[in-house]
Amino acid sequence: MSTKVFPNWKPVKTDESVVARLQEALGIHPVCCRLLVQRGITTEDEARRYFRPSMADLHDPFLMKDMDLAIERLSQAVERGEKIVIYGDYDADGTTAVALLYSFLEGFHPHLDYYLPDRYKEGYGLSFEGINYAHEKDATLMVVADCGITALTQAEHAKSLGIDLIICDHHMPGPVLPHAVAVLNPKRVDCEYPYKELSGCGIAFKLTQGYVERHGLDARALDALLDLLAISIAADIVPITGENRILAYFGLHRLNATERPGLNALIDLSKRSRPLLVNDIVFGIAPLIYAAGRLADADQAVRLMLARDRTVGADYARVLNYRNQLRREFDQRIFSEAIALLEHDEHKDKKSSIVLFQPHWHKGVVGIVASRMVEKYHRPSVILTQNEGIVAGSARSIYGFDLYQALLACSDLLLTFGGHAHAAGLNMLPEQVPAFQDRFEALVQAWMQPDEMHPEIDIVDTLTLEDITPGFWKTLRQFAPFGPGNDNPVFASYGVFDSGSSRPLNGGHLRLSLRQNGSPPVMAVAFGQAEAYPQVATRRPFDLCYTLQENHWADKTHLQLVVKDFHF
Repeated sequence: MSTKVFPNWKPVKTDESVVARLQEALGIHPVCCRLLVQRGITTEDEARRYFRPSMADLHDPFLMKDMDLAIERLSQAVERGEKIVIYGDYDADGTTAVALLYSFLEGFHPHLDYYLPDRYKEGYGLSFEGINYAHEKDATLMVVADCGITALTQAEHAKSLGIDLIICDHHMPGPVLPHAVAVLNPKRVDCEYPYKELSGCGIAFKLTQGYVERHGLDARALDALLDLLAISIAADIVPITGENRILAYFGLHRLNATERPGLNALIDLSKRSRPLLVNDIVFGIAPLIYAAGRLADADQAVRLMLARDRTVGADYARVLNYRNQLRREFDQRIFSEAIALLEHDEHKDKKSSIVLFQPHWHKGVVGIVASRMVEKYHRPSVILTQNEGIVAGSARSIYGFDLYQALLACSDLLLTFGGHAHAAGLNMLPEQVPAFQDRFEALVQAWMQPDEMHPEIDIVDTLTLEDITPGFWKTLRQFAPFGPGNDNPVFASYGVFDSGSSRPLNGGHLRLSLRQNGSPPVMAVAFGQAEAYPQVATRRPFDLCYTLQENHWADKTHLQLVVKDFHF
């Protein structure tokens, strides 16, 4: 198993006849028409809707199975003045969902509380402790967000205590749904809701949308929630397609002008420049929110989002920033240990998966380590630790390998599991670890072809450096927000060379100044690729693939290439 994985460049196939029709209708750069076709957009009307997202294009929330029941029960609780407890998972999707529902309801219903489980004492999902808390607070309704779809015994416990449940989840349901007043999940086999990829917070938003429509409330109450929803969409890595793209588009606008003191303080500490993009949330803001639940209680994240006072919000942000620094230390140490453990495996070169277990690893960062192992080795990876006699872990996948189906095929070895195709969590007894390692490896070998185990970079088109003009960028930026399913397009340019001003940067990065034929210099940056500098500095021609972005620095903005890979 190589320690460096070199990707193949793969041109994306496109129907050029459809490209030509679109270009005639739209009159924009043919490369942009090619990008539209690659995204399944083939008509002028589809293209105009894509370039001009509208909240009016969101689906009717009452198309979702059980939405009418959920709104009826929620309305009843408000009318009767019942105590409502909002329960959410401890990750960024769950905490934003709790904050979103609380922000919405507190404007007209004062009898509210919320609860987030302790990652270590209660684990993932709807917990008995959370239900008992609601009972102690005399709550008669719990709205459960970003979890609960497999909580069969917990739902029965809630029923026995006289607590009704409204479940808002986006994870894969099992064959039997929990007993609840309403189970909102587009992935239900009996749910005909047109869009299946909402985040957990997104489904909570649809609940608020349904409530606003049923009661004729001011739609601006929904606009005020979009900053939280944008964080959830980016942080939970859901596809930025369909409804998610509309919500992310308007959510980013709201986030960049957010009036929430805690979020503003968090953005400042993240050291990300505005306007914030999806990647700024993924790599700057989300880790700070995740740190709350990874190292302590996730309540801190919710309190930050709900804070009304600037000083209080800043205090919560500093706490999360400190926890994130600790998380980085744990992450780096465990990642180094995982690499060493793998490299000492004499059979590693014959394996198509990575399953590593150390009982002392910190449970809060095993998911991050699994992601980093996938990035380094391009193999489905499972990182396991142990707590109170139970082995718990996180799994991350590569394109083409469905983790959820793999864990389903291993379910007889597991105590619990949940998640989706790309990310999942699991628990098992220690004695089952060797059998799980063997079966998981067998599944990867059976389901994946050897060529699928090699990473690829999809090249959407070839550009010359002279193609990269302000007019081209003006159209290209309308494809944003970028993310899964709406990837930031990767272009290739051939025969470029160093203008003489390229140089290594601190942190192992590389600043480039490039020419091609007689073009003016174009600036580029290659993160973590300073080792390429000696070959660049020869000033001999080479090829590179890259995305485009605006760089904001010292009150100045310029366009730059972000290099993904070199071919020398």
